[in-house]
Amino acid sequence: MKITYKIILFFLISAPIVSAQETKKLSLKEAIVLVTSQSKEVALSKLQTQASLLELQKMRDNQYPNLKISGEYLRLTNANASLKIPMSSSGNSQNGSGVSVSSLLLGQANVNMPVFAGFKLQNSISASKAMYEAEKLTAQQTKEQLALQVTKLFAQLYQADQTIMLIAENIKSAQQREKDFDALMQNGLITKNDLLKVQLQVSNLQIALDTAQKNRNVLNYQLSKLLDLPQPTTIEINIDAVQKDMQESLLRANQSNRSDLEALQQQIKASEYAIKVAKSNYYPALALTGGYIAFDLQNVLRVSNAMNFGVGISYDVASIFKNKKEVNLSKTKSEQLKVSSEILKNKIDEEIQAASENYNLSQKQNKVYQKSVEQSTENYRIINDKYTNGLANTTDLLDADVLQLQSKINLALSQADIALKYYELQFAQGNLLNSLNISK
Repeated sequence: MKITYKIILFFLISAPIVSAQETKKLSLKEAIVLVTSQSKEVALSKLQTQASLLELQKMRDNQYPNLKISGEYLRLTNANASLKIPMSSSGNSQNGSGVSVSSLLLGQANVNMPVFAGFKLQNSISASKAMYEAEKLTAQQTKEQLALQVTKLFAQLYQADQTIMLIAENIKSAQQREKDFDALMQNGLITKNDLLKVQLQVSNLQIALDTAQKNRNVLNYQLSKLLDLPQPTTIEINIDAVQKDMQESLLRANQSNRSDLEALQQQIKASEYAIKVAKSNYYPALALTGGYIAFDLQNVLRVSNAMNFGVGISYDVASIFKNKKEVNLSKTKSEQLKVSSEILKNKIDEEIQAASENYNLSQKQNKVYQKSVEQSTENYRIINDKYTNGLANTTDLLDADVLQLQSKINLALSQADIALKYYELQFAQGNLLNSLNISK
């Protein structure tokens, strides 16, 4: 029995620990630093950049000479060899007679140094370098996109928090009103219908609160997964730090700096070098060659210290006719990239203009919502006085209360929307990370 009590006691003590949920307080800047340093998307972009760097290094290695060393030992079976070169009369002549040969030893080393190939190597290296720069810029754009995604989730999470807080406060007031109306009905001062209207409002508010809490849970899960936080983790927004970071960001002067456009321009640069690489096939290839060979055919011939060096030249005559399509293909790809660049420029201009308009609109709306809160608060006060004096009914009172709650929610959402639209404008200009003083 004592053992049973101990087991029960253990579970009672450990249950809160197992169900405990970690809470992490974050500012927007801290969240973006997290996502740009440890997300899987960033890890993938780093690997792609590293692969591009290795391609560049591999291409540069082609500048160095090619050195090949080989050696062979062959065992021969029942081989007969005869010399066709006449021997001297004083020697023991076996001209034409067969010699038994049982092994062959061969060793050689060859060096090839390319000198000229229509500038193919230099242009290939330049093209690889431009592609490497494009990959680095693409990785930067990946971070910008992740930062925008975090910003949107942050704003939505803050809006959900504010909605929950305001609805919860209104529920308390509605529940107190329900108690007051119940007492009034018991004393015969109001009808049951008035009490039912108040109770219906409490039910509607509870549904709204549950919905807001559900939305917050979904957003919290999405953000914590994006930040690669342990599950379950409740994210608490450090709104003071967010406001401070935004104030500092407003003081920074930023110029448009879209990494995706710069990456595309680097790809255009690489495509232009690719055209030159294709044209290099029209030229002959020139190379310096050198080598060494050692040869030993048992009982027949031995060669050593056989050094050789010279110049090699080659030219594919058929390239005059075949290479034209390769050049035209490279030119077409380059033109495609140039057209894509112009399309992207227009798209960026449209995004910046739309983001700027949205930011200006959010500021104007916020001023309207501030005024609407004052108006709805005053309206509720007047209706409440009228209701107390019997000049307004329950429906008027509840409608005024709903309008007051909605105006407060609109203002809270608007305040978060201003920050979101501001950072969307920074993203459109390619300065989201810079605006928060985060290095790319």
